[in-house]
Amino acid sequence: MLNNHTNHGTETGKEPASGTPAYTPPQKVTFLVVPRFNMAELITMIEPMRIANYLSQRPIYQWEIVSFDGAEIVASNGLSVTASIPDDSNRRGERIFVLASWGGEKYHNRTLFSWLRRQSRSGARICAIELGCYLVARAGLLSGRKVAIHWSWAPGFQEQFDDVTVVDQMFTDDDQVMTCAGGLAGIDLMLKLLGDAHGDRLAGEVADQMLHHRINPESTPQRRKMLQKMETLPTVVRDAIALIEQRVSNPIGVPELARLVGSSQRQLERLFQSSVGCTTVQFYLLFRLQHARVLLTATDLTVLDIATASGFSSQSHFANAFKKCFGRRPSDYRQAWPKDDAAPSWPGTLAKFLETLNQR
Repeated sequence: MLNNHTNHGTETGKEPASGTPAYTPPQKVTFLVVPRFNMAELITMIEPMRIANYLSQRPIYQWEIVSFDGAEIVASNGLSVTASIPDDSNRRGERIFVLASWGGEKYHNRTLFSWLRRQSRSGARICAIELGCYLVARAGLLSGRKVAIHWSWAPGFQEQFDDVTVVDQMFTDDDQVMTCAGGLAGIDLMLKLLGDAHGDRLAGEVADQMLHHRINPESTPQRRKMLQKMETLPTVVRDAIALIEQRVSNPIGVPELARLVGSSQRQLERLFQSSVGCTTVQFYLLFRLQHARVLLTATDLTVLDIATASGFSSQSHFANAFKKCFGRRPSDYRQAWPKDDAAPSWPGTLAKFLETLNQR
């Protein structure tokens, strides 16, 4: 259990020694969590502050964990944190990190949304982490902004909030409202904020203590386009995959795809088979099915609308392809983490898809 009073590092009532700088109060940070939040994200965002306190002459950060969902909040890994109920005190100048993961796409709490709006108006700086973007967007604080949300949820988020611009990067750096894709990107975000406030040298020392040897800037892409070592693929295949990603709802045939990447159809198929392990059509199908999976869990669109948005000519074609690939009907996957399941599961990866093909 992680207690929210651990290592706040507040130091009060001490007179500065002769010749030393005047005492500056620690920067206050609030983590607002909801059930099934990602524990790793919380820990890896606290650690840079804890280490910065350890390395500094005086503690420079103070943090607390709050929630509108009770005193004990269970994370997605089954561990829990002790949280305080947020009060309405003015948090001007503070940072409020909103953490949500599984279930965040459907989370609704008007009290929480109103609280975030009040805090933002009073001068607090809000930062949405992973699916915390859904909460901050529903509070009306992301309209017209760039948003970095985890790549696997980006299509569904964009479908619900068309007044934002989803970007493929680790985080967005806006002084008033920031967003972060989640995962380990929170480390890079905290090191960036630490460097801005206390200098890059201290941020570098904290990174060294964490063995985080490369500090990624905000514009760093979140992934390598579904495949590890994307840069080792033939240029023709990389270009074809980029086009496939752009043409999910309106797929193009292999002959046209080959023409657009400057290759013959035969050469494209040969290169796909040798470098990816499947045909171009099979890869295209998997990509569209994964896109549909996100829309199924993250939106209230009908199965028919999702089939159309994923480039399928009919609902029956979509349903058959989905079940053949993942072993479940689309209607069975309307929840990312079904209530009756002990843990969530991703409905198929490229590796699993290729193994299935090889077994046929």
